[in-house]
Amino acid sequence: MTTPYQGNVTSQVPPAQDAAAGPVIRTIGLSDLHQALRLGWEDFKAVPSHAIILCVIYPVLGLVLARAVLGYTVLPLLFPLAAGFALLGPFAALGLYELSNRRERGEEPSAWDALDVLQSPSFGAMLGLGALLLALFVTWVATAQAIYIEVFGYQGASGVTDFVQRVLTTPQGWWLIVVGCGVGFLFALVALCISVVSFPMMLDRHASAGEAMVTSLRVAAKNPMTIATWGLIVAALLVAGSLPFFLGLPVVLPLLGHASWHLYRKAIAIAPNAPPIPPRPPRQRRPAADFPANLFPWRRKDGE
Repeated sequence: MTTPYQGNVTSQVPPAQDAAAGPVIRTIGLSDLHQALRLGWEDFKAVPSHAIILCVIYPVLGLVLARAVLGYTVLPLLFPLAAGFALLGPFAALGLYELSNRRERGEEPSAWDALDVLQSPSFGAMLGLGALLLALFVTWVATAQAIYIEVFGYQGASGVTDFVQRVLTTPQGWWLIVVGCGVGFLFALVALCISVVSFPMMLDRHASAGEAMVTSLRVAAKNPMTIATWGLIVAALLVAGSLPFFLGLPVVLPLLGHASWHLYRKAIAIAPNAPPIPPRPPRQRRPAADFPANLFPWRRKDGE
């Protein structure tokens, strides 16, 4: 029995299996993570210019937030804000999935092709799940602030040195580190489980947000150790890319974004009889005089 899925993808379903059971989940291992990272690096090398367009906002935003935090002497929020970027990463990488998808088809995408994700039929569902991740991010920051207030009260640190001494040289600071990291781990775990393959699946199969989240949870449940290892790899690379001053993130973020697409391909089975997806028509080049109208092609009509 063959059950069609959206996005020109079909899956072989046993006769006794309910068609609503969703796509077939594969068992993946550490070698698959390594290969996903390798393929992600190949994608990044093939279209390196997108790092400037899609990812420079992260280090810029990080520096702005750091300056704002230092300026308002609310240093306790600096680490939660930086760590919380990982919660929003799967949504921020939408354009990177599009580029990896095009290369997978044998096309030669340019950085501007990443913007075609805005025209995806499932872009509304992506926005919905992105809003959920944003709510998770805001909740995490508020929770981190509440934990700090519970430990040290409302009195702010007088400076960086005072804050570091509080956190690293006092029993209250050690308790803050343990509890804060533990709670942060729970937030990261939730975000990872609901989004590890969600956005690539919505782009590829035009799935709804609910279907994509359920599939992502199934992937995490079937491969708990592998997905946990992937989460640790993401965290380690984000920490490495954040030092010093977030300068490594323009490389780390596209690498993780492309690798996430290939991880999705390894975790979700594709039916061998799925019809090929026709290549998209080349992007129409518009003169520079039409900028910024070029950024909103849906507002332009032929002959206008």
